[in-house]
Amino acid sequence: MNIRVASVTALAPMVWGTTYVVTTELLPPGHPLFAGLARALPAGLLAVAATRTLPRGAWWWKAAVLGALNIGIFLPLLFVSAERLPGGVAATLGAAQPLLVALLAVAVLRQTPAAWTLAWGLVGVVGVALVVIGPEAAFDPVGILAGLAGTGSMALGVILTKRWGRPAGVGPAAYAGWLLGAGGLLLVPVTFLVEGPPPAVDGPALLGYLWLAVPGGLIAYVLWFRGITMLPVASVAVLTLLSPMVAALLGAVLLGQTLGPVQLAGFALALASIVAGQMSPRVLTLERITR
Repeated sequence: MNIRVASVTALAPMVWGTTYVVTTELLPPGHPLFAGLARALPAGLLAVAATRTLPRGAWWWKAAVLGALNIGIFLPLLFVSAERLPGGVAATLGAAQPLLVALLAVAVLRQTPAAWTLAWGLVGVVGVALVVIGPEAAFDPVGILAGLAGTGSMALGVILTKRWGRPAGVGPAAYAGWLLGAGGLLLVPVTFLVEGPPPAVDGPALLGYLWLAVPGGLIAYVLWFRGITMLPVASVAVLTLLSPMVAALLGAVLLGQTLGPVQLAGFALALASIVAGQMSPRVLTLERITR
């Protein structure tokens, strides 16, 4: 268990948790796909230009696949889910990612699913649901399918990123740039077909897009993909629970949204799931023996 690597990797979903506040408070309404494009493509092009490293051989199609799964497919489905469902329901569907990763690891990585991982994955889903689902929750079938498909897309992206690793001699920044660039290029036609021309950008919107592109895009994805290559895949996946938790905290602090006893209990469950996800029964047993 590498606490330092896990802590640094956790910064990525924590930064992604700021997306809701940035989108609602700074960005022009009605252009969620453009926000995703602004997050991915400039960061990807900047990373590739700075590192001067392009894919070689099979990594051209591997980068395209990983960029599509982690970004180009995931983001549009995420926004469809967010538009058709209350935010709490959409966030809870996303919280199922650790469970999907654990199941996909069986088929793709040939790993035996641990009861520990599955049990704490369920605890994490329950915790997030308690934090973010309110009495106005509704269950639109299209929104639910989009949310599950988006969660599945990113879960498969995490699994394949772990399986294929990173090419020898290629740093985390170049690698993240490949995937961000590929995902961003896929988003270009989708964004303009669905939303039309880009919105007008004022001062606050410019700050919002810069936040999405640099901390939320380049820096966060460098840390995220680095963490996937260095940590057990289940340990990385459970860190995604931090995104809805950060979003809820910012809603309480900045937007005056209330967190009652039920939400606080949900926070405790989700945090317990995240901590437990960085451990295993075998590690805990060894720690007891060494004491």
